[in-house]
Amino acid sequence: MQKIVLAYSGGLDTSVILKWLLENRDCEVIAVAVDVGLGKEDLYGLKEKALKTGASECFIVDVKEEFVREYLLPLIKAGAIYEGQYFLGTAIARPLITKKLVEIALKTGAKAIAHGATGKGNDQVRFELSIKALAPDMEIIAPWREWNIQSRKDALDYARKHNIPVSATLEKPYSVDRNFWHISYEGGILEDPENSPDQSIFLGTNSPFDAPDKPEEISIDWEEGVPVGLNGEKVGPVSLLEKLNNIGGKHGIGRVDLVENRLVGMKSRGIYETPGGTLLFFAHRELEHLCLDRETLHYKEQISLKYAELTYNGLWFTPLRKALDAFVDQTQKKVCGRVKIQLYKGNIITLSRFSPFSLYHTGLASFEEDGLFNQGDATGFINLYGLPLKVQGWLDQEEKKGKGEKLWENFGEDASKILQMKK
Repeated sequence: MQKIVLAYSGGLDTSVILKWLLENRDCEVIAVAVDVGLGKEDLYGLKEKALKTGASECFIVDVKEEFVREYLLPLIKAGAIYEGQYFLGTAIARPLITKKLVEIALKTGAKAIAHGATGKGNDQVRFELSIKALAPDMEIIAPWREWNIQSRKDALDYARKHNIPVSATLEKPYSVDRNFWHISYEGGILEDPENSPDQSIFLGTNSPFDAPDKPEEISIDWEEGVPVGLNGEKVGPVSLLEKLNNIGGKHGIGRVDLVENRLVGMKSRGIYETPGGTLLFFAHRELEHLCLDRETLHYKEQISLKYAELTYNGLWFTPLRKALDAFVDQTQKKVCGRVKIQLYKGNIITLSRFSPFSLYHTGLASFEEDGLFNQGDATGFINLYGLPLKVQGWLDQEEKKGKGEKLWENFGEDASKILQMKK
């Protein structure tokens, strides 16, 4: 009997898939739930439910520490945000989940891994590219691309027919993904971009309108681009993110309503909550502005876009991503210091920035009298910097007057030769 490892969450899709695999393949299903920071309600009774549905075993693997240290911290250092708004909460978790699926598959002798991603989504690519990178000979099973279930309604009907308890309903058919970094919502009324989300769906943040009327000030300490402290106290990254999720959520920080470009070619609409991550990205960026020189900062902005695309597109386990990490780590060696911010009804306000490696020099930047900067030097700089514009301006003026050839002659013997060639 073939052993199949199933990426299992206990939700509608994976519960139905577990039963479907047993009915349609001569197999033993090993359910694997990877805890990347799921809510307690997501884990409660999960193992019992999997076994009752027919799984031979159910592994629940706690990877919160690994998730934060080896996946989220590189994401923060890279400054990777997809299409300017999406903090990659689902995308960044998939490589780690797949890594654990592969480890258990190899350990138990399973020859196949099944997942619940649909044929329209990004996750099918993320899961399968990661499997190909880590276990190239492993069979991949994607039921949504095989079975005759075509909709959430069909899946709910199948669950009722087989007495599988699920929390999804036709009235609330949202697809919810939750981890330590974010919560996302798709489907249902959200599929129409004209529909505003029902405020009752949000699990991780207050509405800014319901946030406290009193602002809160916090400071975040950084060492080599990594957050290491909160309000002057050393805090580990897992605990720090947990605290910032609570603080940011309380003040309505981190909600995003985004129509994004999926890898498979279509646009989709998603609602995201990333309270702690939003605070970390904001503070990190403020410190980089203080510590990175212009050329490095501007080039890193390009790297950030590419890093976000790689992560979104499921290319985490690639040589390019590792190479980008090497570049990013080099840029972060002096991104150290403290950023103080104020939170108020969905807004983040910068109060102060400090770094022992700050490139900001008060004497150079000051409008007051100083002996460091000779303002007369700017004349020669502007003349040279603006020379191409000046030449183009001359040419434009002469052409308007119909005297383009005369202008060429003003540039000397070489220009005259060019003019003769043109004739």
